[in-house]
Amino acid sequence: MPEPDVRPLRSAPFRWFFAGWSISAAGSAMAPVALAFGVLELTGSVGWLSAVLTASMVPMVAAMIFGGGVADRYRRDVVLGWSSLGAGISQAGVAIVLLTHQDPGFLLPLAALNGMCQALIAPTMRGIVPQLAGGRGIQVANSLLASSRNLARMIGPAAAGFLTVSVGGGWAIAADSASFVVAAFCFGRMSLPARPTRAEASSSMLDELREGWSYFSSNAWIWSVTLAFAVLNAVYQGVWQILGPVIAADTIGPQGWGLVLSARAVGALLATLAMVKLTVRRPMVWALSLMTLPAVPLVLLGTGANVLWLAAAAFAAGVASEFFTVVWSTVCHQQIPERLLSRVGAWDEFGSFASIPVGQLSVPFLAAAFGTAAVAVTGGGLLAVAMLLPLLVPALRRVEFGADR
Repeated sequence: MPEPDVRPLRSAPFRWFFAGWSISAAGSAMAPVALAFGVLELTGSVGWLSAVLTASMVPMVAAMIFGGGVADRYRRDVVLGWSSLGAGISQAGVAIVLLTHQDPGFLLPLAALNGMCQALIAPTMRGIVPQLAGGRGIQVANSLLASSRNLARMIGPAAAGFLTVSVGGGWAIAADSASFVVAAFCFGRMSLPARPTRAEASSSMLDELREGWSYFSSNAWIWSVTLAFAVLNAVYQGVWQILGPVIAADTIGPQGWGLVLSARAVGALLATLAMVKLTVRRPMVWALSLMTLPAVPLVLLGTGANVLWLAAAAFAAGVASEFFTVVWSTVCHQQIPERLLSRVGAWDEFGSFASIPVGQLSVPFLAAAFGTAAVAVTGGGLLAVAMLLPLLVPALRRVEFGADR
């Protein structure tokens, strides 16, 4: 295992991880815009878009806990490589369906396969950084990774919007497929020297999953944030991902929507670059307070704001979201035992993501009953309140970088 260093890019395994992460992020940044408008072009139905996104999310959430157990039990570089390859294959299938205008029903099993691969990728990513960096280097590593992802998000949506209106969204999905395959190669080159430490070599997967749950459920500073993000994800994924493209199609268009998403990524990129050097006291107080800002673009979306206002609000939301991401990742990496990171992270992501299908499936019906404006504005208010409630937990307010609980 590499020695802890405040400059993680000096470590060859981290460089391979960083390369794979960056390449995969470049393709994935184009996927949401391309998939949304590709499905709408193929079917002309918001119901189909909701179904495809849900077909991916439900298997991902259902398999997330198992994925955390696998990531803590086996070598994380191997798990990451094979799951990325599987994601690449599933996205290749989606691209073929969109490019050849096949029956949209084929998108559902392909989306499900991608979701199951993501259920392995997400908790593995959560647990791998402390194997590649240590001490202050953990925050630097998280900031570098987030900066790379957000640079991709800044360029990717606009590129996807251009591809969608010129040659079709299927080509952007094909690029995402290729990025997963190349990333799988990079992850395979990491060659971590040892498996993650396990409490008992003879323990079963079920016992290890229970151990992860016990740690998660006994720490209010973790599960309170998980519950808040269950609300945020249901609202944001439902309103922003489902209603957003639908509203944009009638107002600012695919290119305008891509520019709004890119503006969000610019704010996120600036925040993560700043976090390479920035250290704050009571980081979770700042992080959760700033997370009320993502409510603003939802309200503006519902009130029919133009591209300029939406882009400005999305920029501020990006700053807040990525400040929180780096803070939360660093706090978890520093305070949760490394051997439990993927399992505890899986419970965190399971709780945070389990509500997303509810938001994705209910938003079209709510919009039909109450109107898109009412759903978007109400969702924004609910999101803001949810972000402030975890601050009632004293242990969360006291959390410091590098400090024991």
